[in-house]
Amino acid sequence: MTALRRLLLVNGPNLNLLGTREPGIYGSATLADVERIAADTAAAAGFDLRAIQSNHEGVLIDAIHAAREDCAGIVINPGGLTHTSVSLRDALTGVGLPFAEVHISDVYAREEFRHFSYLHDVAAVRVIGRGVYGYADAVRELAALV
Repeated sequence: MTALRRLLLVNGPNLNLLGTREPGIYGSATLADVERIAADTAAAAGFDLRAIQSNHEGVLIDAIHAAREDCAGIVINPGGLTHTSVSLRDALTGVGLPFAEVHISDVYAREEFRHFSYLHDVAAVRVIGRGVYGYADAVRELAALV
């Protein structure tokens, strides 16, 4: 059997607004820029990348479930679901794929409610506060594990 050489990139609620939403916090790069950075980094590591963004938790969970069929790992920026979603955590642990949790901003330098992550103790990789290039770091680190 051939090893799976694909990663799933998941971006959660409001990340479709990158480039216009609070640029002082998130910068001016767009979601398309993020997807390009991640895809280019994955390709350099010998991986294909499939990207999804949704403002709907169930859509993200369905994509995570589907990843077990053809992906070796998942890179996820869950957005606000980081702090609220047991269901997202259950989906990620349920599929048994290693995953990297990414946050563009330094969540620990922001409001206290952002300090807690339902994913922190089950993520294989965590990249926080490195801007959009944190996605490249997450892809590289995850690719090295799988």
